[in-house]
Amino acid sequence: MINEAKIIIHNGRQYIPDLHTVKLRSPFRGRPEISDKKVDEDALVDICPLGAISRDPLRLDMGKCAFCGECAFAFPEKIKFTTDYKISSNVRENLIVKEGDSRPIIFDKDAIRDDLRKTLGKSLKLRQVSAGGDNSCEMELGAAGNANFDMSRYGIEFVASPRHADGIVITGPITKSMTEPLRIAFDAIPEPKIVVLCGVDAISGGMFEGSDAISRAILNDIDVDLYIPGNPSHPLTIVTALLALTRGTLKE
Repeated sequence: MINEAKIIIHNGRQYIPDLHTVKLRSPFRGRPEISDKKVDEDALVDICPLGAISRDPLRLDMGKCAFCGECAFAFPEKIKFTTDYKISSNVRENLIVKEGDSRPIIFDKDAIRDDLRKTLGKSLKLRQVSAGGDNSCEMELGAAGNANFDMSRYGIEFVASPRHADGIVITGPITKSMTEPLRIAFDAIPEPKIVVLCGVDAISGGMFEGSDAISRAILNDIDVDLYIPGNPSHPLTIVTALLALTRGTLKE
């Protein structure tokens, strides 16, 4: 016991007591803000490698954004990335940040199915499928269960079999070779089930959008319950998003 106590004293407290009140610092890039400052909008749009920025009105789509920061480096007076990590939503359109809008990302509670919170609010088992991912989001999903973030304290865990899961977390742009395995995994999960897209590749295809190597038709057939932006998504973003979907708040 003495040795264990020495280790605890030496390492300090590793876990984060309240994931709702964490204050992240730069260089973390979270929710972007677009000011009313006048700049060359054509140049601003062209600088984004993934086409996340568009005009009329000027806006940035976090579902396409790689959070590379190139736009903020080139036009610091126009775009900045805050350290707000609560950037997920259950409505795809809510990931679009418009010029002059500094509000937090909206999570539409009215759009959440009643059976989700009633059935999955206290215990959530997820099957993760990497549909052509690069292992970045996959590693962050794993980190969400480590001693720092410890999502299992909220009853959220990953399971090996989709038959034991309450939902599926998809990472990667969904390659053609993964279309059938993804469909098999989805069909094996019993109802009610949730579908989560984690990372820019899963949400929009990312840099692979339009490639002949991917096939995202399955998303036309299933309802997506949660969009978690990032490249990769931060563990805090992941856990708080899952809690917002199944509980509505971290305080429940």
